[in-house]
Amino acid sequence: MAKSTLKFKDSIASYECLRSQIAARQFAPIYLLMGEESYFIDALCDQLTSTILSPAEQAFNQITVYGKDSDAGQIVNLCRQMPMMGSYEVIVVKEAQQLRQIEKLSHYTAKPQSSTILIICHKEKSVDKRSAFYKQCNSAGEVFESIRPRDYEIGPWLTQFIAGKGLRISPKAVQMLTDHLGCDIAKISNELDKLVVSLPAGTTDITDTHIEQNVGISKEFNNFELCNAVAMQDVARAMKIADHFAHNPKDNPLLVTVMALYSQFRDMFIINYLRWLSKHKGVAFPNEMELMRILKKSNMFAVKELSQQSLRWNNRKVFNVLGLLREYDGKSKGIDTGGMNDGELLRELLLKIFMQ
Repeated sequence: MAKSTLKFKDSIASYECLRSQIAARQFAPIYLLMGEESYFIDALCDQLTSTILSPAEQAFNQITVYGKDSDAGQIVNLCRQMPMMGSYEVIVVKEAQQLRQIEKLSHYTAKPQSSTILIICHKEKSVDKRSAFYKQCNSAGEVFESIRPRDYEIGPWLTQFIAGKGLRISPKAVQMLTDHLGCDIAKISNELDKLVVSLPAGTTDITDTHIEQNVGISKEFNNFELCNAVAMQDVARAMKIADHFAHNPKDNPLLVTVMALYSQFRDMFIINYLRWLSKHKGVAFPNEMELMRILKKSNMFAVKELSQQSLRWNNRKVFNVLGLLREYDGKSKGIDTGGMNDGELLRELLLKIFMQ
């Protein structure tokens, strides 16, 4: 099956569009919710099941089945039932990726009933887009493909997600969360929901202190602070953070640290190259808004800080550091470690960076 060309931003746009339609009670007869990122699939399914029918109607006209325990024939028969004392019969198929011969649902999706709303939650991967089942869902209903974000996309999404709750979040707090939780949107959303509830009344800005107090991530010893220390060539501070990481390896995996440093130096390399183009080729250096777009950043402060930090590192040094980080990316995965643990490897890496 061909790999999807859909981008995370396209997935978000589609998600927001569907949420608006559902809120306006503009329902489709079929919803095929599929893809790698389960958070958006669950959110849309929850919104549909809480909006289409009233609580009283749900008792008679809403049925949830699971792919592992069902077969396509049973689901088709359920979909052909008429609603009792309501406008719609709602059939929810959860974990549809475990449904055997899912393509046989095409016996129903070829000609869906207007009185039935079929919601199919197909996680972990997408349905084969060449199949008749997919094409019928796409023609007669709504298909949503949930794309998992790349590491550079999660920060901007998180900032917008927080803004939707009427709050702001600092760049450092964003990186603390993403370093700790990765790109798992479900985990991030869960932690943020708990955090928002615990914020003092009147709070408008989420800071690193809030993250430390409520999520349990140190605001002093984290990858954001380590990257800043390295960029500012503060050897003592960087080694102190590395020592903390060495004593808490489960909370500070080397691979995540290497990725954070690589992102930092990659951005500095781009800024320095743009400066070189401006000086030697007469190309105008981009303004801050354009630089935010080029670096895929959502925060002006972060871009200004990177611009200042890059002045300390010429691109010959930056290029060498990027080479080191590629080497230690392999070591973080167990390649040619020489028997060294993550803490020892990080100290060695930092010393080599500072020697450039």
